Amino acid sequence: MSQDVVRTVFCVKLQKELPGLKEIPFEGHPLGQRVFDNVSQDAWKQWVEHGKMLMNEYRLNLGTAEAQQFLLDQMDKYFFGEGSASPPDFVTPAEG
Repeated sequence: MSQDVVRTVFCVKLQKELPGLKEIPFEGHPLGQRVFDNVSQDAWKQWVEHGKMLMNEYRLNLGTAEAQQFLLDQMDKYFFGEGSASPPDFVTPAEG
């Protein structure tokens, strides 16, 4: 297979066929493989931004197992569940 062939997936978040991730996130974790198989690069970029907001708003210390598990749980909800909600008092910054 040629290196420039793009792997596509039917993205669970955006509901269309799009380029898939180039590598498995969280290799060795079941959620990582599930994301790799079902999430597009575009949806992953959206998650990264959402994840940054969660880390900042909840002041997560990703050095702790609790914070890592919280983020994995939110990712699972974001892609495969009811969606990952913003914190209750979070205000979306105005786009300028």
